[in-house]
Amino acid sequence: MWWLWLAGGLALVVAELVTPSGFFIIFFGLGALAVGVLAALGLVTSLWLQWLLFTVLTVTFLMIFRGRLQARFQMPPPPDIDSFVGKLAVVQERLAPGSVGRVEVRGASWSARNTSAVTLDPGQRARVASVDGLLLAVVPE
Repeated sequence: MWWLWLAGGLALVVAELVTPSGFFIIFFGLGALAVGVLAALGLVTSLWLQWLLFTVLTVTFLMIFRGRLQARFQMPPPPDIDSFVGKLAVVQERLAPGSVGRVEVRGASWSARNTSAVTLDPGQRARVASVDGLLLAVVPE
């Protein structure tokens, strides 16, 4: 029976590595691996005790290590797109008044609408006037 704990534990650890679960599944895997090792060594033989140890170890691992792992591997916050307001944009394609095209801001290409009354030509500098979702509103500089 010990080999089932080890196989299940390994499967859960692998599942954590291939899914974005936020460090949750791995602790069930570690609990199962620990019970599998204890059962293989003959230290825990009864099934009810194995399940009790699995539960206690899993909860203990969760409480001790989950916060630390999340803090260590936390993704950086997404960029604040609204901070683009007032930034310089370089027009990448001809933009007639009210039309949508591409501009470059901070080295990345963005969709933009020309909100001015004049046509913007490729290479011309413009300013970001506002942001609506992922669409920038630009005006000539």
